[in-house]
Order: sequence, then C-alpha cells, then structure tokens
Amino acid sequence: MKFEATTRSVQGSSASRRLRRAGRVPAIVYGGKGEAQSIELDHNEIFHALRKEPFHTSVLDMMLDGKKQTVLLRAVQWHSYKPLVLHVDFQRVSANEALTTRIPFHFINGDESPAVKQQGATISHVLNDIEITCLPKDLPQFIEVDLGNLQANEVVHLSDVKVPAGVEFVGVGEESPVLATATVITESVEEDAAEADDTAADAEKSDKPAEDDAK
Repeated sequence: MKFEATTRSVQGSSASRRLRRAGRVPAIVYGGKGEAQSIELDHNEIFHALRKEPFHTSVLDMMLDGKKQTVLLRAVQWHSYKPLVLHVDFQRVSANEALTTRIPFHFINGDESPAVKQQGATISHVLNDIEITCLPKDLPQFIEVDLGNLQANEVVHLSDVKVPAGVEFVGVGEESPVLATATVITESVEEDAAEADDTAADAEKSDKPAEDDAK
C-alpha cells in the first residue's frame, strides 16, 4: 500500500495545531539507517487508510517528497471524541532485517462448525492478535484460524494453527495459548446464573429499608 508524505520543517505544538487546521497531520518516521524525521500527511488520505486493516499490518510504501521509503505503521494518536487523526508514527524497515509487530487472527467457519450448527455451542475468541517476528517479505496481513471442524467443549490452541512460512511467534511459552473455545451453556448453568441474580436482587431490597430509616 502506498501513501504520500512531505517533510515537515516547523515543529512544536502551535505548528502542529496550524497543520491540523489546514487539513494536515503531523507525523514522524524513525529507525533504519536514517535519523528520525518529522513529516506531515494529508488528513483525509491517512484517515481513510487507517480504516483498512491491511494498512496496520503491511509493509507500506511511503512516498516522501517523491522518494519511496518502506515503512511500518507503529502508532496512531486519535482525538478523544472527534474522528480526527492527531499524530502518526512510522518505522523504516529494511528488506534484510527482521521486524516485530502484532498481527490479527481471522476466525473463519465458526458458524458452520458442528459445535454451533449441531450442538448449540457458543464460540468465544480468547486471543484476537499475536506478536510475530519475520522478514518484511514474509509479513502476513493476518493469520487465519479455521473453526470449521470445532466440536462442542473443544478448545483451539495456537499450536493447532499453521505457522506462515518465515514467521515466528514472540513470547509464546511451552504451554500453547488458547485462541478460541466452544462452550455449551447447560440449563444448570443458566439456573445458577438466574439464582445468583435473584439473590442479588433480594439483598438489594433488604438493604433499602435500612437506607430509608437512616435518612
């Protein structure tokens, strides 16, 4: 994926505010053999790019003043309540140097699994992404987890997933982490939950007279 950027010569909070008022976004690119460099982006272009998942998980072609640099998105600062991008961080990547980043899982065929269609189970996703390391050319946009054969009360571990070529998982211990579960909620579980709710409601009612007397 490709996007445009230009060098930012003026820095500071007041300069950043002026940029934003002009429809621009202050950003920085760092890493590799070059020094950290302040840049600016078109707000509309980067706003729409950030809404696409591959922009977060792909090696990007940044056209900085017309010259291409390969980078990876590292951080985004958003306005607290407005749909505005305030600042973006990119890291330069080299074709011969491994990079480390987080990649999402894409869970497929869960609704078609025996657990759901035949056994009335509910599938829960325990992990939604994972940290990996690989060369830029091997960077996957996502890791697919096929739940099509999942049975009720079964668990899918990371070890059940095929590792993409050239990719290593980071921070995984001897015990393979759980990615998804298929749980059947029995009547006894529902009754216990209902009984707990009733007990809580009765306790709340019993407290009210004491509160009123105190007033």
